[in-house]
Amino acid sequence: MGAITYDMEIPSSIPAAKMYKAVVLDSDTLIPKILPQAIKNVEILEGDGGVGTVKLIHFGEGSEYKSVKHRVDAIDTENLTHSYSIIEGDDALMGALESITYHIKIVPTEDGGSICKNRSIYHTKGDAEINEEKIKEGKERAMAMFKAIEAYLQANPDA
Repeated sequence: MGAITYDMEIPSSIPAAKMYKAVVLDSDTLIPKILPQAIKNVEILEGDGGVGTVKLIHFGEGSEYKSVKHRVDAIDTENLTHSYSIIEGDDALMGALESITYHIKIVPTEDGGSICKNRSIYHTKGDAEINEEKIKEGKERAMAMFKAIEAYLQANPDA
């Protein structure tokens, strides 16, 4: 099994703690509300939302994927970090991946905003090749989701 790592940073005008709450703590209800075409709903299969929780994410009708299972690997509200892995979902794992692990850290900026630092680690099956175009599409979807959350928080400051 090999691993391919990609890093991405997304700046935001939203304060770090508020962005972390929206992106991590409230995402299961917030994203289906603001992007129903991307994620229809999130169902907890095991756990209480903390480390070890397994969720079934049902994608919206606009998605090329049906669903994935996602496991919470780490969550640290004090340091604004979160790690999770996509552990099942043949279509999303492209048949070539064992799993995809995401490490998210929201960092405050001097101007009162934040930067979302996202590291994605694609764990391949054996010496399988992965489609770079699919990776690029996934990064673009993540950026669009983050920006949609940011726009929602800007439009709803009390949210």
